[in-house]
Parts: sequence; C-alpha cells; structure tokens
Amino acid sequence: MTVLEPGPGMGFFTIPMARLVGPAGKVIAVDVQSKMIDGLKRRAAKANLLERIDARVTSADTMGLDDLRGKVDFTLAFAMVHEFPDAVHFFGEVGRASRAKASLLLSEPRGHVDETNFAAELLAAAAAGFSVANQPSIPRSISALLEKG
Repeated sequence: MTVLEPGPGMGFFTIPMARLVGPAGKVIAVDVQSKMIDGLKRRAAKANLLERIDARVTSADTMGLDDLRGKVDFTLAFAMVHEFPDAVHFFGEVGRASRAKASLLLSEPRGHVDETNFAAELLAAAAAGFSVANQPSIPRSISALLEKG
C-alpha cells in the first residue's frame, strides 16, 4: 500500500501508518517545513521504519507528486487542507497521484473550519474526482472519507 500524508509535522500519524503498510508499503510524507521533515526522519529511524517512509520537503506551490501519478492508495489529510493556499490545487495534485478507488480521509478542526468552508473543500475534492463515501465521527473535527471514482 502507498499512503500519502501531506503536512505530517513530526510524524504523529506517519510512524503508525508506516507500521501498517508493512515492509513492502510506503508512506510519502510531504511538508513545507524542512525542520518537521528532519524531525520525522529522526523519529522514523529510531522506530526502525525509515525505509518505509519517503519524507519530502515541498514548496507552497506544489507537493511535487508527479512521480506518484496513479500510485497512491490512501491519503490522510488531517487538519491541514485549510492551511494550504488553494484547496482546488491541493485536491488536484492528490487526485492525479491517486489510483482509481483510492481513499482520502479529510478531517478539519472545528475551531478552524466551519461547515461552509468544509463544504467548499468537498466541492474542490469533487472537482478532482473524489466523492463522499462516509462521514466518520472524529472528536472536535468535521470529517469525510472520500473515494476516487
């Protein structure tokens, strides 16, 4: 399984996902802050999981996912899309990197994103070929599990 995690920070979810994908899987963690990627790599090395994680420093303009076209099985977009400069661009990049039937968990913090803004994010995701498959309950969050058509 290939997992994409934009905005992983220090790897709170990255390390457990690297365990879940197994030795043949890969977690691609992309962040604009090199300090976060460096910390993530240190934590992954201590956990003996560095070989399962492709940690990349990106720019605010692009996540640099061209090499992943049609390869991503799951994307975790946890509390970060609202910080991305352009949701349409974000979901477009994720959509191109995702294979058919890929899943995307979109979860935003209620304190930062209201229902109207979340609906706009869902519209941007739909434009990239994603549809809502489920709306899981995640504490203090607005969330949707999306599937690429």
